[in-house]
Amino acid sequence: MTLFAYGFRPFFLASGLSAVIVVPAWLLMLSQGSMPLGALPPQLWHAHELFFGFVGAALAGFLLTAVPSWTGAKGFGGRPLAAVAAAWLLGRLAFALAGWLPFWALAAAELAFLPGVALLLAPPLVRSRNRNTPLLLVLALLWITDAAFLAGLARADPLLASGSLRIAIDLMLVVLTLIGGRIVPSFTANALRRRGKAPEIRSFAWLERAVMALMIAVVVVDLWRPDGAVAGWLAALVAIAQGARLSGWRSLRTRGEAILWVLHAGYAWLPIGFALKALSLLAGAGWAAHWVHALTMGAFGTMILAVMTRAALGHTGRELTVGHAIAAAYVLLTLGVAVRVFAPALWPSHYLWTLVASGVLWTAAFAIYLVIYTPILVLPRADGKPG
Repeated sequence: MTLFAYGFRPFFLASGLSAVIVVPAWLLMLSQGSMPLGALPPQLWHAHELFFGFVGAALAGFLLTAVPSWTGAKGFGGRPLAAVAAAWLLGRLAFALAGWLPFWALAAAELAFLPGVALLLAPPLVRSRNRNTPLLLVLALLWITDAAFLAGLARADPLLASGSLRIAIDLMLVVLTLIGGRIVPSFTANALRRRGKAPEIRSFAWLERAVMALMIAVVVVDLWRPDGAVAGWLAALVAIAQGARLSGWRSLRTRGEAILWVLHAGYAWLPIGFALKALSLLAGAGWAAHWVHALTMGAFGTMILAVMTRAALGHTGRELTVGHAIAAAYVLLTLGVAVRVFAPALWPSHYLWTLVASGVLWTAAFAIYLVIYTPILVLPRADGKPG
């Protein structure tokens, strides 16, 4: 079956489906006052499903596609891939029915997915002693945060549940910083060379090390005192470092090439999000209070859409260019993030309408993605090759 011929296919489809289902479902729950997780605040269902559903599927699809390229191993496909995809789907169905399932069934269904991904990735990474092998540790830590969330659910402890999601987000921000720091300047340099221009990408080893160290420090500080002054000053340092890093990647030269500028737009939400976090924690700036969505909806959402649209083309033998519809999806998503992050401060009396507006823009962006990319993901490669 073509859908399970390569790692990106089922999970890039799953990630898109999750994006267009979870947000409307959450808005419906919000309008009806639903409590999908019993005693826990309902927004924790929304946050959990967008992270472990939407982001989790995208991460799995990326790693299951990248690891064969990194290690020279055979690509993942067939029954093992289908089994891991089924584990992801089982977890999503379990959380959709969380109010009716016994806790042990919910936990068993939810906690099967990430170990399944790790079991596929571990042999080629360990065998080749690949430099990306520490990503297995990240998957293990993400699994622990998911287990901690479930513990918070079992104990009706919103602080434990929300704290576990905060650390999961931090860990994924580390991954995004690592992977984004490789692909964004690399893809930009390649595109500029194709145009006959000198790339002139600037990268400094000391800055690369500093950025990664600061991102790891964010995880540590958020385990200790996430809302304190230390977290605020650290966020300010991260914003400066991430901004300096991005400034060397010639973002302005990507104008006119949607598949390229969207990567820069997605990464830009990292310095923006951390700057807002610093302002919120240190200065109490109310208009910066929605910094989490700049990092999640903005950085995660935009980078995921950017990578999925690009990787699916490259790995199905198609030209690395997108049409007007996908370019429009990039714009809609960017507008949706801006509305979610900034509009509540501009129109505080219309908060719910700003949520609806941002949700509609988000859903429209990923609906366009699904319409165009579902055939690409479920049908054979354009060049007739396997995979």
